[in-house]
Amino acid sequence: MDNTTALTFTMTAYAAMENYKHWMFIVFLLLYLIIIILNVLLISIIHQNKELHQPMNVFTCMLSINELYGSTALLPSVMAVLLSETYDLSVKWCMAQIYFLHTYASAEFCILAVMGYDRYVAICCPLHYHSIMSNSKVFMLVVLAGVYPLVVFGSFYSLTLQLSLCGKVVPKLYCVNMELVKNSCSPASYISTVGLVFILLLVVPQVLMIVFSYAQILRVCKKLSRESQYNALKTCIPHLLSLINYIIGSLFEIIQTRFNMNHVAVEARIFLSLYFVVLPPIVNPVLYGLGTQIVRVHILKLFIRYKILPTLLAKAVNAA
Repeated sequence: MDNTTALTFTMTAYAAMENYKHWMFIVFLLLYLIIIILNVLLISIIHQNKELHQPMNVFTCMLSINELYGSTALLPSVMAVLLSETYDLSVKWCMAQIYFLHTYASAEFCILAVMGYDRYVAICCPLHYHSIMSNSKVFMLVVLAGVYPLVVFGSFYSLTLQLSLCGKVVPKLYCVNMELVKNSCSPASYISTVGLVFILLLVVPQVLMIVFSYAQILRVCKKLSRESQYNALKTCIPHLLSLINYIIGSLFEIIQTRFNMNHVAVEARIFLSLYFVVLPPIVNPVLYGLGTQIVRVHILKLFIRYKILPTLLAKAVNAA
């Protein structure tokens, strides 16, 4: 990074949690443990059972891996800063955090787009599903969803690395690219403009894939009986809920980064800023785990095998 005068950034959002930061540390620790347990459990169940080795479940595992990646890039750092006295974050770690969080968010949308395409093939071409979603096709989609965000954002990130920094205040719990641009020594409007172009590159192809997939699904469903429509759309519910959850979190983050939100309470801004990297990693494994019958069965078997369920029931009875 050229001519950098700031060695650390002061993360001013932490000051709002000064009086209860140890409680917030416990909350973040519990959230992180829940994210790890839920996603690792789902990945393990899918990995260990061959009947679950279907394309949609492969993409589900990829989604869980990405969510472990995103939450690990943020929550341990937040907990570490909470326990510090100065609420400072080094420039190097700030730069790394920007890369991790932006690639996490981009990959999340790419994977959801691929999952939408899978639903389109399953509903619109059921007889040819396995020939269309062959192992080679699934592998290609997995690689595309993983590599595309890294390449596109990496190209833009090279511009961020060239910024000269004079400011050292970030009004958030973590670093994002726009906050770094605001702290540059000279006007960097061109980087903001280029950033919008790269956002379009990261968003438009996925939006087109999702819109195309669901347009085709709705077209086919119109020709089906009421019961067949219900069964077809029911398989889309976990994906639609995950997609809506992701969009809500992304909108919260974009609005806070691009617009002045000083009129909103600091605590509310903190919650909204964490939404996109905390809620999806918790909600998605529940949707794809409990929302899929065969996965529910394997989870129940796992609880019974290791006597988790009887133990929990016994404790509940004793407590009563």
